[in-house]
Amino acid sequence: MEPESQPEGPSGGGEGVIEHLRLHVPAHSQRAWIEAETHTWEPWLRQRQGFVGRELRWDQERQEGVLLIHWASRTDWKAIPEEMVNAIQADFESAAKRILGLPPESPNPFPLLFSGERSEG
Repeated sequence: MEPESQPEGPSGGGEGVIEHLRLHVPAHSQRAWIEAETHTWEPWLRQRQGFVGRELRWDQERQEGVLLIHWASRTDWKAIPEEMVNAIQADFESAAKRILGLPPESPNPFPLLFSGERSEG
């Protein structure tokens, strides 16, 4: 399933922005998702300029992980090179597969379903 998309907001850089992601996370894999997030994305994000914090939620009805990532500005968030994001995403997927006992060549166990943003405030 391809991720849904949401139109991006104005390209201003000064006000805070929330990156909103939804991933497919089945109930039996919820703890593995949290563990993989905690060991990969969390420390990586803390090192990024403009990172304010994030919320990890789980929607039991939809079997989805919901991530709300708070940035000081859209400029800070979008300044991160795509190659860096792809590298940490690969680390996350490897960690998730290891935790779940899946072979390294298996697909991402937590595929992206939605990616969007909204202004804070």
